[in-house]
Amino acid sequence: MVLIKTKIQIFNNDSSAFGPGKALLLVAILNHGSISAAAKSMKMSYRRAWDLVTAMNDSFKEPLVITKTGGSHGGGAEVTVFGNHVLSTYQNALKKSECFIDAQMSDLLKLLK
Repeated sequence: MVLIKTKIQIFNNDSSAFGPGKALLLVAILNHGSISAAAKSMKMSYRRAWDLVTAMNDSFKEPLVITKTGGSHGGGAEVTVFGNHVLSTYQNALKKSECFIDAQMSDLLKLLK
């Protein structure tokens, strides 16, 4: 089985603004409604997840994730409309790049054993 792996990582100055891990974290926050639950589902520490959310929010013009303080129903986090836009734009670009790379590499792949 031949596998070509495409990875897109976006940098803002010297720091990683967005990439595959941050995209997965946004999806997990969408699915679980909190940074803590998202981190747990990814087998990641809460601190690491929080640091990634902070890095994303600091890198873009608007926050990608907002947090809600606790109360009788607990706190949580949600991906903003802007965050959803960043995520879908990233996912679409990744799909298009994978199709392009597959097409471009077809002749090279024929040379493999």
